[in-house]
Amino acid sequence: MAASPSSPLVLLECLVAGTSHREGLRAYEPRLTLGQPLALQREADSAYDDWAVRVLTTGKDAFWLGYLPEGRNETIARLLDAGYALTARLTHKAWEDEWLHLEIEVLLEQ
Repeated sequence: MAASPSSPLVLLECLVAGTSHREGLRAYEPRLTLGQPLALQREADSAYDDWAVRVLTTGKDAFWLGYLPEGRNETIARLLDAGYALTARLTHKAWEDEWLHLEIEVLLEQ
């Protein structure tokens, strides 16, 4: 089924990497809601990943959730570097022991 012209194009579905390293995430997690918009921020100066892209909540007090997974982030990083306004939305969240499993969709508005 084709997307309607007003619906965003889903470019990537993935887990958010590094959530176990985000201080304060356990306390913040109840504020995360399915379908909520998320922001993507390029981290071109990362010492660990040339294509690093942060995943954050939106708004004045944005909370850094983690990263797009290494190995799946290059195309998104290149689009961000080229000036495309990409966003994301939360599609799933669940605790697995001490790890917060977050799934997102990366979106391009049409």
